[in-house]
Amino acid sequence: MSNYREMVLVVEDDPQIRNFMKYALEKEEYKVLNAANAGTAMNILLSEPVDVMILDLGLPDMDGMEILAKVREWSDMPIIIVSARDQDREKVCALDAGADDYLTKPFSANELLARIRVAIRHFYHSGQVNKEEIFQVGELKVDYARHLVYLSEKEIHLTPNEYQLLTLLARSCGKVLTTGTILSEIWGKNYGTDTQALRALMAGLRRKLEITPAKPRYIITEVGVGYRLVDE
Repeated sequence: MSNYREMVLVVEDDPQIRNFMKYALEKEEYKVLNAANAGTAMNILLSEPVDVMILDLGLPDMDGMEILAKVREWSDMPIIIVSARDQDREKVCALDAGADDYLTKPFSANELLARIRVAIRHFYHSGQVNKEEIFQVGELKVDYARHLVYLSEKEIHLTPNEYQLLTLLARSCGKVLTTGTILSEIWGKNYGTDTQALRALMAGLRRKLEITPAKPRYIITEVGVGYRLVDE
């Protein structure tokens, strides 16, 4: 990862919220560019080396989902949605469309900064995991080359589907994966939307990984959206 602080584009039409995010980011020495509408945002994206975009969905000239779709046609930069739309359907649609995270207004500066750090870490490490590497978070370790999983240095025996689910979450560590994405990856694109098998699979995996499955430490449920493997 480079040593300079990333350039963040804040796309938000509410000046009060925009200034709040700008202040919080600049306090942490991020470079900040502001856009109050989609047109300005697209011009900046085409002319400046933006590293991260914080995107409001309710813009005056274009819905934020349209911007998300356009940017994803040519860039994998981290995109964090901030919106007053708090329906699960909106969150799922944004994440499935390529957003890295979704923050519902109002939110704290600390939460915003934490989500940005996670998105940046995921971006810099995505595509760099190969079969020789070992993934580790806390006491959980996945040896990709040997298809082995360890917890507190003790080998944990997983079923093929449990292993696939864990590695799917590990390769997107810190990022929410929607249930639709997981169902498609494990059971195929034509599986449908029935989540019963996934819930059963997740319960079995948690029994093996979590000291208290009802209060998981590693795999967090994002209610109505999907699952996330913690990254620290």
